[in-house]
Order: sequence, then structure tokens, then C-alpha cells
Amino acid sequence: MSAVPRPRIGVILANLGTPDAPTAPAVRAYLREFLSDGRVIEVPRLIWFFILRLFILPFRPKRVAHAYASIWGDDSPMRTTLLAQVEGTRERLAQAFPALDLRVLPAMSYGRPALRAALAELADCDELVVLPLFPQFSATSTAPVFDQVTQWLAGQRCLPGVQLVRDYHVHPGYIEALALRIERHWAEHGRADKLLFSYHGIPQPYAEKGDPYPQQCRATTAAVVRRLGLADDAWAMSFQSRFGLQEWIKPYTDKLLAEWGAGGVASVQVVCPAFSADCLETLEEIAVENREVFRQAGGQRYEYVPALNAEPAHLDMMAAILRERIAATLSAHPG
Repeated sequence: MSAVPRPRIGVILANLGTPDAPTAPAVRAYLREFLSDGRVIEVPRLIWFFILRLFILPFRPKRVAHAYASIWGDDSPMRTTLLAQVEGTRERLAQAFPALDLRVLPAMSYGRPALRAALAELADCDELVVLPLFPQFSATSTAPVFDQVTQWLAGQRCLPGVQLVRDYHVHPGYIEALALRIERHWAEHGRADKLLFSYHGIPQPYAEKGDPYPQQCRATTAAVVRRLGLADDAWAMSFQSRFGLQEWIKPYTDKLLAEWGAGGVASVQVVCPAFSADCLETLEEIAVENREVFRQAGGQRYEYVPALNAEPAHLDMMAAILRERIAATLSAHPG
């Protein structure tokens, strides 16, 4: 009796996106794609069409490009990190499943490497496992990945099995990786008066409509606080990266830092658990802009705790999540 062939499995690690270059034209192209997604901007399409093209794309790209230029190396930090994360995860999965036909690819919801291109490259797989690198689920970040996968599936005749990882906001490996990153920073720099958990924000109406993101951010923070044994007055949680005029979920990171600086808090360390890779919002907004907010308000010592990026504990967590999904597939396809 011939052996049943083992399934061909494709894995995609997906992040949000980044421009191709730190230039106004490249940023304009990226923002046009990103801000045209109805998941990201919930404004009537016709109204938003004119706002985007008349008031945002003509002016914002130049300023954003300047910010990108301040953090750009050989490539975008997010893209560089994503490629390293893919390589580290691929190595770990190859060790766990040495005889398996397994491919691991990077993808971005917007920009390159494009998620649709990764899906097309893995079209001959029997099973796809997609891990959006957003620990906390939001309709503004994770859902666009799901949307693109389902849109791609609609055009396929021979459909693979698909597993979409919704979130991992309290996964033990994720909490441990965050705690270890903070503890290493403490070992190198000492502790500050306050540890601030700053998450990317979403508009308040999105939360009111049922987006679970704020609750999941609070759950992540609570788990890390327990793991570190922090006193109630040693930490706080806030939301950054507001855009537009509507109200966003609070408290706002910049406002809280200004209050702390003016109120006598001398030192602050900021960690951004929602970001799986350092990017513009961490390296420029948090590490530079908000440092100035805090110091100008009277604060003295300000430090940004880097994202998990391609650290071993972070890669171990990704591999653990994926191993569980792949093992479930193999158990359903003995051979």
C-alpha cells in the first residue's frame, strides 16, 4: 500500500506595510494604498476620496518622507526586520519538521512584499497558515490581512486549507518575550520612575462599534505587569499615533507624558507591545518626538525600550504558534 503524501504547507508572516523608499513619491504611493482601505478609514467613500486626494496626498507625504529618512538604513526597518523574522522562523520550523515540504514567506498588507504575491507563490500548497504580526486583533490591522486572503481564495479553483491566526495578545511566549525584553533593558539602564505601555491607537467610534483591540491591549498589559511584579504606581498604559480630528481611544501617550513631566515624574521608559517590529511609529514618534514632549514639560530621563523584532524569544513564540497549527494539519493527514 503506497504511503499517503505529506501535505505541502505554506506559512506567511504578515505585517502592515512600508514605503519602498524614504521619498515623497514612494510615501505618497504607500499612503494612497493604505488610506484607501475602508477598514482603516471608516468614512463614506466619496467624501474620503476627495479628502485623501485634495488634502492629504498633496501635503502629508513630504513630511512623512522626512521622518522615514531619519530612521532609514539600507532599507525600511520594518521590512528588514520582517525578513529576519521569516528567516528565524523558517529555521525553527525546519528543525521541528525536517521532512516536511514547508515554505515560509514575508508579506505586507500594503506595499512590498505584497500579501497577494505571497499567496500566489504558495498557491500549490495544500495548507496555508497566515500569522498576522499584530498581537492584539483590530479591524484596522488584522482584518485587512483576512480580507486579502479571502479575496484571493475567491479566485482559486483548487482551494488550500487555510488557518488564520486571529491574535496572540496573551500567549505565554509573547508575554514572556516582552517581560524579558523589559528586564534586559532594566539590567542595562536601570529602572525609571514609570514604565509606560504605549499602544497604537484607533478612533473611539471603532471601539464603540465592537473592535476588541482596547480590551486586548489591557489584557496584554495586565499579563506583563503580573509577570514583572510591578506596583500599581510604577506603570501606566496609553495610546499613540492619532490621525485626523476625531476622538481616539484614551489616554493619549503624548498628553500623558506631558502631564508626567509637568507633575514631577523625572524618568520614564516606554515600551510599545503592539508593534512586532520597530518602525516609524516607534523609532521616530515614540523614541524622538515624545522624548521632546516629556523633556519640554519638565521630565529628565526618557528611554524607549525597543520592540521584540527578531529576538530569539520572539522567534520562539512565532514558531510555537505555527508548530501548533502545522501539527494539527499533520494529524489530519497521517502519512
